[in-house]
Amino acid sequence: MNLMSTKYFEKNTEAAPLAVFRIFFGIMMSMSIIRFWSYGWIDKLYIQPKFFFTYYGFEWVKPLGVYTYIIFVVCGVSAIFVALGYKYRIAILIFFLSFTYIELIDKTTYLNHYYFISLMSFLMIFLPANVYYSIDAWRKGTSYQHIPKWTIDVVKLLLGIVYFYAGLAKLNSDWLVKAMPLKIWLPSKYDIPVIGNIMHHEWVHYLFSYTGAIYDLTIPFLLLYRKTRGIAFILVVVFHILTRILFPIGMFPYIMIVSTLLFFSDNFHHRVLAGISKIFKISKNYFDTNQVFSYSSIQKKILISLVSLFFVIQLLLPFRYLLYPGELFWTEEGFRFSWRVMLIEKAGYANFKIIDSVSGSRFYIDNDDFLTAFQQKQMATQPDFILQYAHYLKQHFKKQGHKNIQVFVESYVTLNGRLSDQYIDPSIDLVKEKESFKHKTWITPFKDEIKGL
Repeated sequence: MNLMSTKYFEKNTEAAPLAVFRIFFGIMMSMSIIRFWSYGWIDKLYIQPKFFFTYYGFEWVKPLGVYTYIIFVVCGVSAIFVALGYKYRIAILIFFLSFTYIELIDKTTYLNHYYFISLMSFLMIFLPANVYYSIDAWRKGTSYQHIPKWTIDVVKLLLGIVYFYAGLAKLNSDWLVKAMPLKIWLPSKYDIPVIGNIMHHEWVHYLFSYTGAIYDLTIPFLLLYRKTRGIAFILVVVFHILTRILFPIGMFPYIMIVSTLLFFSDNFHHRVLAGISKIFKISKNYFDTNQVFSYSSIQKKILISLVSLFFVIQLLLPFRYLLYPGELFWTEEGFRFSWRVMLIEKAGYANFKIIDSVSGSRFYIDNDDFLTAFQQKQMATQPDFILQYAHYLKQHFKKQGHKNIQVFVESYVTLNGRLSDQYIDPSIDLVKEKESFKHKTWITPFKDEIKGL
C-alpha cells in the first residue's frame, strides 16, 4: 500500500451509521421473509414444482420439500438477530447462507435485488456492525463508538456500484432511442390513480427512460456530496416509490431507500438511535463510550485483502458479456449478476420434440406435465433453461424405458417489441450439448442491432 492508502485505512469514524444500517437491514429482511411466506410463495415456488432449474456449478443445491419452511424460519430468525446485534457474526453468516441457498434452488426466481441482498449480507460478515448499539456490545460490557472508516465506505461503494452499473446498462439504443421496454409496459398501467391516464403517451415513455438512466448514473455522487444529499434522498424516495407503484418488485424499493440513509451525517444516525432508545426505553448513553474499535495488523490485512478481492470481482463481473459473441439481450450470456435491471421484455414458446434416433418414432412434450406456468415463461426465452430442461426430459424418458433419445426444440422469441423469430436451431440435438461457460453456438443469430453497452 502507498502512503495515501495507508492513511485512509487508519481513519476512524462514528459507528452509528453502520449500527442503524444493521438494524434496518435486519428488519427489512425479516419483513421480506414474512411477506414471502404470507403470500404462499414458499409452497408455490419451492415445493409444488416437479423440476427446478439449478445454477451451473450449483446443481448440488436441492429443494428440501416441506423442510424448505425450516430454511425460511432460520433465515427470518437470523435476520432478527442481525437487527438486534445478537450473536451477530454467526447470525449474519447464517442469514447469508440460508438466503443464498434459497435463491440457488431455482434460477427461475432470479432477481437483481435478491443477488444484491446476498452480496450485501456477505460483505456484512466482515464488518464490525455489532460493536456499537447492539446486544453483543451490551452483553460484553464493551461498546465502541468509533470504527474504521472503510468499514462504512465499502457499503456505500456496493450501493454505488449497483446504481452506476444499472445506469451504464441503460445506455443502449433500445432504452434511449426506442424507449423499450417501457413503451410496452407503461400503457398497461392505465388504471393507476392520477398518473394512469398519461401512461400511454410516448413522451412519458421517453421521460421515464432518460430520467431513469440519469438517475442511476448520478445518484451515488449526489448522495456523497453534502450539499446535494437532501435533494438526492428526495429523488431516491420518489424514484423507488414510483417504481414500486408501477412494477411489482416487492421490498426492494424500500430496502434501497433505507440503505441510502447510510450516506447521511453521524448526527442524523445518532438521532435515529436516540429515537429507537426512547421507544424501547434503552439507555443510549451506555453505548456512547468514545472508545475506538480497531483490528489487529494481521486482521486488517486479511480483511482488506478479502474485501478488495470482493470488489474487484464486482467491478469486473458485469463486463463478462464482452467475452461472448452476439447480442447480449438475445443470448443473455453474461446477463445475470450484472445489474441490468428491467431492460428487456422477452416472450416466446418452446415446443420440445423427443425422437428415437434408431426407429425414428417421435412425440411432442406438453410442458404443463413438468413445469409450472412461471417456469415455462422463464424457460422459453433463456437458452440455459432450455438446455437444462432438454436434459431433464432425456433422463425422465430414459427412466421410463425409452432408448436412443434425442431432444429437439422449436423455439420462437420476441425481444422488446420486435417480431417473433426463431431462437434455437431446431436441427440441434440438445442432448449432445453440455452446459458450460462457453458460447452456445446453437442459439440462432440476432437479426437486428442494439447499440450501446
